[in-house]
Amino acid sequence: MTDFPPPPPPPAAPYGGAPTSSGKAVAALVLGILGIVSCGPLAAIPAIIVGRSAQREIDASGGMITGRGLASAGVVLGWIEVGLMVLGALVVALVFAFGGTFHLSSA
Repeated sequence: MTDFPPPPPPPAAPYGGAPTSSGKAVAALVLGILGIVSCGPLAAIPAIIVGRSAQREIDASGGMITGRGLASAGVVLGWIEVGLMVLGALVVALVFAFGGTFHLSSA
């Protein structure tokens, strides 16, 4: 029976450690989802703020923090919810402004 040499050790992580995912990025995504599903602007606006903060933190980390996609998704979902809220407010304003001017007449 022949003896095989042991496998080589795994490569060392660059510059002191493996990249970690940003907690802010995860929080932004969760807030963005909550903004769309149930909480509206109470979660959507913080999703935008936390997501942008996470993006800046990730960019400044030099590759040591990951999760830019999560942060971007949270920001996009936050802006979608803000857009939906503005559209809803516009529809309500139009109904109040022009709701009394249209009459259904029966002949």
